[in-house]
Amino acid sequence: MSEHAFPESPCVGLCQMDAERLYCMGCQRTLNEIAGWSSMSVGDKRRVLQEISVRANAATGLPKRRDGAA
Repeated sequence: MSEHAFPESPCVGLCQMDAERLYCMGCQRTLNEIAGWSSMSVGDKRRVLQEISVRANAATGLPKRRDGAA
């Protein structure tokens, strides 16, 4: 993503909260992050994308890829 690119939603269409209802199992966002995505600034969206990358790594030990590949 270029520095000036508008971040796309990380939604992958698997909209289901984990057992603790902390994060969506598809995109790793919290309910507040999902609900606020459309009104977030570009900087806030980039921060969320960075945070969900960390969450995905913690959950699987592997980097999460946007293209769905393992």
